[in-house]
Amino acid sequence: MSYVDEIYERVVTQNPGEPEFHQAVKEVLDSLRLVIDANEEKYRKAGILERFTEPERVISFRVPWVDDNGRVQVNKGYRVQFNSAIGAYKGGLRFHPSVNVSILKFLGFEQTLKNSLTGLPMGGGKGGSNFDPKGKSDREVMAFCQSFMTELYRHIGKDTDVPAGDIGVGGREIGFLFGQYKRMTGLYEGVLTGKGLNFGGSLVRTQATGYGLIYILDEMLKNNGKELTGKTVLVSGSGNVAIYAAEKAIELGGKVVAFSDSNGYIYDKDGIKLDVVKEIKEVRRGRIKEYVDAVPTAVFTEGKGIWTIPCDIALPCATQNELDLEDAKTLLANGCFAVAEGANMPSTREATDLFVEKKILFMPGKAANAGGVATSGLEQSQNALRMSWTFEEVDEKLHKIMVDIFAKAADAAERYGVPGNYVTGANIAGFEKVVDAMLAQGVC
Repeated sequence: MSYVDEIYERVVTQNPGEPEFHQAVKEVLDSLRLVIDANEEKYRKAGILERFTEPERVISFRVPWVDDNGRVQVNKGYRVQFNSAIGAYKGGLRFHPSVNVSILKFLGFEQTLKNSLTGLPMGGGKGGSNFDPKGKSDREVMAFCQSFMTELYRHIGKDTDVPAGDIGVGGREIGFLFGQYKRMTGLYEGVLTGKGLNFGGSLVRTQATGYGLIYILDEMLKNNGKELTGKTVLVSGSGNVAIYAAEKAIELGGKVVAFSDSNGYIYDKDGIKLDVVKEIKEVRRGRIKEYVDAVPTAVFTEGKGIWTIPCDIALPCATQNELDLEDAKTLLANGCFAVAEGANMPSTREATDLFVEKKILFMPGKAANAGGVATSGLEQSQNALRMSWTFEEVDEKLHKIMVDIFAKAADAAERYGVPGNYVTGANIAGFEKVVDAMLAQGVC
């Protein structure tokens, strides 16, 4: 049995009931076979894959808080500190009912490679809770965040573990979490990213993942003789990533015609009016179907189906496994020639394999959505320097990082004889840096 297959079996056996984690590990290890087979003896002796697929630490705790009716509620809290070979743990906190250990381990594992690709000194981690901030009052969200941080604070720090926001954790939640950390420790330090601009946050952080997605998409298109101008674009989701990916795509000449949320999707053949979407999602925190109230010519369809709309470029920006094999076949049949993932593992393994097999331009999430964590790293740098960069300075650094990530993925794919396979290229490029650091640091 090959080293890759042996380790995958080990992961499944030792982590039962964790399908998302199994999926992420298999997808990565399969694409790394070329580099692993070439170094099998060295990697086996050092236990590299055993260590690479096992989190350094998984922290689990209860989070009691009092709701507006005076009743005590209890949620689960987690922090998965996956790999610190190239830096302090770095990765978001997710507050959503779906949060469990499997999802956080998959996210922490992917984060390790993603952070490596940025070129910044950041290890991989992820955390969160099954708490749902939707429908909660500000006081309830504050009560939960303060209780969550009362436990988490002892496990994090500016040189240890620096969480950020993720699904369900925006500026409001980061503010409450930071306030409680400061209260518990007496320290005013860059322990969280995504903070408000008045207390250590970075310009561009809100836009970063979406902008970064388009920067790397644009670079991929240019390197393959294509351009974004005049192309029809589908964007799933309607949160920060989707909104600012659409904003930058429109700025570069693309025509975005669809958005979605958990209820369904809107289609506007004339092109999405982004100001309307921002009013609904950022100001009113409403549902995407409200778009048709402001734009009567648009159509809202309940449920799944956004990928049935003909397009040139698809940007899945909602959640994991949202785009399956049938969706991929439909996209290809309708003429889609490029897919870039704004979410974490939004395409199923079968869909990803089809995109690679058909040689369409496909950029996986660990490369395509690295702009968010890259800008978080830039926020850490600003905090350490006790200074703030302008919007233009941060945006320029972000653009360069995303262009460099494309170059790393393309170069690794070329070196291992699979030119244009950016899935394999991104995984190899991220893996090589982490493994070199692990080998240099001995058994730890």
